[in-house]
Amino acid sequence: MLPIIIALSGASGVTLGIRLLEAIPQERECYAIATDGAREVLRREKLHNVQWLRDDDIGAKVASGSFLCEAMAIVPCSMNTLGKIASGIADNLTTRVASVCLKERRKLLLAPREMPFSTLALEQMQRLSLYGVLIAPPVAAYYAHVQNLEAMERFWVGKWLDLLQIEHNLYKRWEG
Repeated sequence: MLPIIIALSGASGVTLGIRLLEAIPQERECYAIATDGAREVLRREKLHNVQWLRDDDIGAKVASGSFLCEAMAIVPCSMNTLGKIASGIADNLTTRVASVCLKERRKLLLAPREMPFSTLALEQMQRLSLYGVLIAPPVAAYYAHVQNLEAMERFWVGKWLDLLQIEHNLYKRWEG
């Protein structure tokens, strides 16, 4: 089983990235990157199977096309990071790995966290979607009948795991 790479971009919503990292099965090799904004929030977090990488270490092994990974998810994904990826800018480890995923045709999931989306951001998301990028913002699922924010976060994380094809039991599936 190939490793998964999770990047946390920006500080707002960084707990969603943490919840995703916590949900990755312990036997799964996982690398994580945190931007400066996210790193401040993460200083106190300890996770079981995660190898943390510095966002300014553009020479890290995950930045190479020869490093095999199954997928990369950026949760949350700031508009700055999304815009850089859409424009082909690879000036830090997060955007470099995303660039490698695009060129190697590997799965790339972005969870933009801003609202409302500007026209420019929507155009960039459309462009990335045409390249095969999964655009999956944390959107409320009323059919899930969640009663609190924790349950909604489990739903979002479960949906991202579904897109990454990682089994879980975080939410009740729609039964029609």
